[in-house]
Amino acid sequence: MPADLSDSAVTWEDGDAPRSRRHGDVYFSRDDGLSESRAVFLAGCGLPEAWKGRRHFTVAELGFGTGLNIAALLTLWNSVREPDARLHVFTIEADPLTASEAERALSNWPELAPVAKLMTARWPGRARGFHGIDLPELAATVDVAILEAGEALEVWSGAADAWFLDGFAPALNPDIWRDEVLDLVARRSAPGARAATYTVAGAVRHGLTSAGFSVTRAPGHGRKRERLEARLPGALQDRPPPSVAIIGAGLAGAALNRALRVQGIEARVYDGDGPGSGASGGPAGLMAPRLDAGLGPAAALFAQAARRAAQLYDATPGAVVARRAIQLPVGPKDPARFAAIAGSDLFEPDAMTAVLGPEDSGEGLSMADAVVARPGAILARWLGGTIPTRVGRLERHEQRWRLLDEAGAEIGEADVVCIAAAMDSVRLAPGVAMTPVRGQASFTTAFSRPEATVFGAYVVPMPRGIMFGATHDRGDTSVEIRPEDRARNLAAVGARLPELARRLADSPLDDWSAIRATTHDYLPLAGPAPGGEAGLWLLTGLGSRGLCLAPLLAEDLAARIVGVPSPLPVPLAALSDPGRFAARAARKGRPRPSAP
Repeated sequence: MPADLSDSAVTWEDGDAPRSRRHGDVYFSRDDGLSESRAVFLAGCGLPEAWKGRRHFTVAELGFGTGLNIAALLTLWNSVREPDARLHVFTIEADPLTASEAERALSNWPELAPVAKLMTARWPGRARGFHGIDLPELAATVDVAILEAGEALEVWSGAADAWFLDGFAPALNPDIWRDEVLDLVARRSAPGARAATYTVAGAVRHGLTSAGFSVTRAPGHGRKRERLEARLPGALQDRPPPSVAIIGAGLAGAALNRALRVQGIEARVYDGDGPGSGASGGPAGLMAPRLDAGLGPAAALFAQAARRAAQLYDATPGAVVARRAIQLPVGPKDPARFAAIAGSDLFEPDAMTAVLGPEDSGEGLSMADAVVARPGAILARWLGGTIPTRVGRLERHEQRWRLLDEAGAEIGEADVVCIAAAMDSVRLAPGVAMTPVRGQASFTTAFSRPEATVFGAYVVPMPRGIMFGATHDRGDTSVEIRPEDRARNLAAVGARLPELARRLADSPLDDWSAIRATTHDYLPLAGPAPGGEAGLWLLTGLGSRGLCLAPLLAEDLAARIVGVPSPLPVPLAALSDPGRFAARAARKGRPRPSAP
């Protein structure tokens, strides 16, 4: 677990030289930290020569600190990178600095200013888990794990081509140099990976050698006589990018299209009914994590997904309608549940706080990072063009997939097919079991209300007016508007917010309905389709959590399809494995759940 983050991780010496409070060591050389970073880590890993001719190159680091090594790396990358090449960085930090502290430290080197400004503007938070820094200007992404080194490496799915081993001195921070950690470094390396470090301590040399690296001493920098360079045997060749087809033009399909485009793949998106024709077509929606007082893996998944979704929606013009939501208690255990969630390090400090709800509705939980979003704006930006044809079935042919229309005519072909078609996914991917859940929401444009409120039902602001509801009817597949469902929505609001309900009853109202696709355990399906057919992937079963889950899960799928590190820790990705039901049934000797 990270150290207590209530205080700064650093003290300052000689103006802008930071020293770790926890380990008592400096973050960079007083002689010249940037020169040392370039000599020890960039040159020590053979950069930039090592990435020549590579479409994807991955650098991993123990000890993000001030971000100096990564700023130096990105500056070099930006000066010599090849067209269509992408850099992936994974770095670990148990005691994160704030953006202002990093900015102060990096100000020592004006030549890093363009990159440092981009990094500190998108600096990761302090919540436990993985954080993403998007740098499209540099064709790079940086994933920062706010975890101890061993814990982070256990759950990372990547394979690094180069390692910056920049923990504090072994005498002051022995945990990061343990043999178990260095063994994980080797296990998370690509063939031919190189590693570099400033220390020549015998324990580090022994640990790297035992892990399979060949280790050599090299001339040191400044006052240090020597440093280490290490290398694994072998060589890695990039695999060619696959062609990809996406079936479904809702939030899941749009998120996949965006994530693949970031990885350099232009997918083709098929949807016979058009973008947002299903549950992604509402006028507004609330993006917030599922609240789980158990604070286990599912809570961690939703926390990271919500953090990532908010980041991406903020960067999407016209997507954000409002920020912040209040969750009201719906049962006697909720105050204790809210207190546990507010104290969890899965969320940023002060992101979850106790507040009094409106209209004397009790003490609720303020979710500062919740977002009310316009799905239409997201689809417009993330989809691009779509192919307005319904895919009738899929056929495997000569290591590729043929997409056929309902008459059996071929409409496309691809190496990889991603099914993001809500309940229609059941038809296209045998073995997938989901339940349809009808939902009808009501709305008015007669007046506005700035704050989203959740109480089993919800009230959220729209660009003009408010939306409230929604019904939740399992097994119902009708999208016909029903007056009785509007009455149910009004009654749900009236039970908690009676003054608002009276205003709504006196206002002109409209309704919208759609069918959600849900699984038996209320977790999504994101990964290879059951059955073992190569190149067939699913992103579906999001229920009413598509705005929260789709962006991060899409990035995980895109990374796995392309063969680059995923931003999602392995145990959290496993929660959405489409094969989990069959695996559980096999363990218990029971038949797996079937589609309704």
